[in-house]
Amino acid sequence: MTNIEKYNNLFCESFQLQPDEIENAEYKVTELWDSVGHMILASNIEEMFEIELDPDDILDFTSYSKGLTILTNKYNIIF
Repeated sequence: MTNIEKYNNLFCESFQLQPDEIENAEYKVTELWDSVGHMILASNIEEMFEIELDPDDILDFTSYSKGLTILTNKYNIIF
């Protein structure tokens, strides 16, 4: 499984989204992406990619696309 497939699956599973809905996912806009969902997603990302997210990065992780940017630029994950 590629990194983008892993990332997409985390969004589908964490927020019960269909694959065509994940690119529009946003914190506090997507139904299940509340503060609890946010921490679950962060924890799942850390586990999946074997990283430890900086607290500031967790706070800045407010959308699907923003997450890709953070993971690529700060954690060198290739998508």
